[in-house]
Amino acid sequence: MVPWSCFGICRRFAAAGEGEQALAPAGTAVALAALLGLTLRRRCRARSAHARHFGAAARRSETMKPLVRLLLACLLGAGLQAAAQAAAGAGMTPAPVEDTMAQRMQACVICHGRQGRATRDGYFPRIAGKPEGYLFNQLQNFREGRRQNRAMNHLMRHMSDDYLHAIAGYFAALDLPYPPAQAHGLAADQQRLARKLVFDGAPDRRIPACVSCHGAAMAGRLPAMPGLLTLPADYLIGQLGAWRTGQRHAAAPDCMAEVAKRLTPEEIGAVARWLSAQTLPLGTKPEAGATRPLPIRCGSGEP
Repeated sequence: MVPWSCFGICRRFAAAGEGEQALAPAGTAVALAALLGLTLRRRCRARSAHARHFGAAARRSETMKPLVRLLLACLLGAGLQAAAQAAAGAGMTPAPVEDTMAQRMQACVICHGRQGRATRDGYFPRIAGKPEGYLFNQLQNFREGRRQNRAMNHLMRHMSDDYLHAIAGYFAALDLPYPPAQAHGLAADQQRLARKLVFDGAPDRRIPACVSCHGAAMAGRLPAMPGLLTLPADYLIGQLGAWRTGQRHAAAPDCMAEVAKRLTPEEIGAVARWLSAQTLPLGTKPEAGATRPLPIRCGSGEP
């Protein structure tokens, strides 16, 4: 059995201690239900904290639909595994499962969308086409506890750097269409504010322009700066809020924590909604990192 298929991940959630002994499908279902309950409690706390800082936009910050889909998919996987075991006991040969990275990554797309191409309608970010260095850094941050998400922290816990590089490389290599641009719903003054911060920054407050780090096309910058366009507005608000409140960390010097703390809640809301509403043409790649220096030192962007 492929260890990182959906059912493999479910079994890993349910594993007892370091031994990771195999569990029956019923045990897997109970373990996933417990995980879902823990995540619900964590998200309720996070939503309340973010709402105090960012108002109505943050109060609708996360949807539980992907987690429900994860639970249902793993329950289905448990049933399929039980059927396969019954077939083996009856002398039947189950259909083989192709051992490829695409097959292994099917567990990821439950939250991050088909082929890692999440839409702006939800909370979870698109990971397809992001710089490999960025994706590796985030997987490592989840493993080391610098980023907090109960499911991601648990999944990364026992993965080696080599396997994290393999996951990052797989999703970075995907070249998939972006969703079309949409109305952002910003008033004229909010739109002007967002565009000024994205393209000019606020030098008097030591806030660099978004494009100076994330690329002129906002498609990311090698080796490890992510693209920001089409990401869900609530995800962007949530991440900037986590940096402001010390719940998210990156390699020192943590430039985004510094920038987020200098932005006002109103600025964060306007920028997030503007970025989410934009799009990129197919084939847009992260720009080369050596074209110009970063405006501030950033541990995540240093080779």
